[in-house]
Amino acid sequence: MSPAASPSREAELTDPWVALETGTDPDERVRALRRAHETFTEAGTVPRPVRSVVADSWRRSARAGVGPDGTARVELTDGDLGSYRAEHPLARVMPLFRELMGTFAADGEHLLAVCDAQGRLLWVEGHPGTRRKADGMNFVPGARWAESAVGTNAPGTAVALDRPVQVFAAEHFIRRVQPWTCAAAPVHDPRTGRLLGAVDITGGDGLAHPHSLGFVQAVARAAESHLALLTPAPATTDALELTALGRDEALLVAGGRKLRLSRRHSEILVLLSRHPEGLSGDELSCALYEDESVTPVTLRAELARLRRLLGPGVLGSRPYRLAVPVESDVSVVERKLGVGAVTAAVAAYAGPLLPGSQAPAVARLRRRLADGLRAALVSGHDPDLLADWAHAPWGEDDLDVWRALAAIRPTAPVRARLEELEAEQSAAPGWTSR
Repeated sequence: MSPAASPSREAELTDPWVALETGTDPDERVRALRRAHETFTEAGTVPRPVRSVVADSWRRSARAGVGPDGTARVELTDGDLGSYRAEHPLARVMPLFRELMGTFAADGEHLLAVCDAQGRLLWVEGHPGTRRKADGMNFVPGARWAESAVGTNAPGTAVALDRPVQVFAAEHFIRRVQPWTCAAAPVHDPRTGRLLGAVDITGGDGLAHPHSLGFVQAVARAAESHLALLTPAPATTDALELTALGRDEALLVAGGRKLRLSRRHSEILVLLSRHPEGLSGDELSCALYEDESVTPVTLRAELARLRRLLGPGVLGSRPYRLAVPVESDVSVVERKLGVGAVTAAVAAYAGPLLPGSQAPAVARLRRRLADGLRAALVSGHDPDLLADWAHAPWGEDDLDVWRALAAIRPTAPVRARLEELEAEQSAAPGWTSR
């Protein structure tokens, strides 16, 4: 994140996560951003020098109906706030947040803030004078600072994108917040990956340095590690754990045993894990076999072998169903993608689902999962995530992703690969450009 990691000036300017490049005059930058903000609020267009992450956030804010002269609304007060905070998982790491950030916030006249996954501020602590100033814009415990409520801001945008973010001065969507600068990082449940909220540092322009972003990110990671120590591992004796991404033969953990499944058994378990209500023999047959001439006897034989492999009480019949809970890597990616946690979803995606499978229902699920991730990557404009996908085996020929990456990070190797792909695909029979 720091300029030292990107030696060239071009690399710095194409990194959307750096709020203020080294050598930039903060006052001049503020004036340019204010002009850009006025242009956007009046004409709906985002001129330079607005970072892509901020431009996208402004557009989301406008679509959500946020006005530039609005203010945050307090949703939790007094007893409701106290009981909600006491029960929230982040209450367990507040002592750690205070230990790591309290002195920094007080000495630098900053604020330490923690919000939940909906952008509601749960704790706001720090320098007394800065707190009094923040009260004027309702940056107070119980107020909702979600991006959809008050526009671009570090804690709200961090939970919206599920990644660390820095917001400098007039990058804030609401005008009364533009004298401030903040940096925030999301915090997750270490066992499930569920987004719990974000930790934020808010203050003056001095926080625009990349180090403040790295600081809150390190604090968030420390909090997740601490939560992992405080939270006992769940009992999994009776549960199944299914790993099927990037593998032709799924891995199943059942009752402490690790089982490498055949391709057909892998397909059956993937489908049954998605249908806890069960599937009839005809439904399962249609989902598994392209060839309609396959007899019911063939499927019953496969299921009998699978039942012996899993042991008693796991695979039920009439309809066919799994009688114990199943956690699959497919469902993990889907959950993270469903809440907009694109970075976490990509991290959990080990490759296409059972890539060698020709089962119709598995092939549809494989395409749907990959297409959902690709669409989120292209619309998210994160150069690092796009690069990770483009250089993975499943993304090396993905023209849409390479085009999106070239638009944000137009290095010579990226442009060369894009030109190569466009030439190859335009020469293919029946190819049309999207």
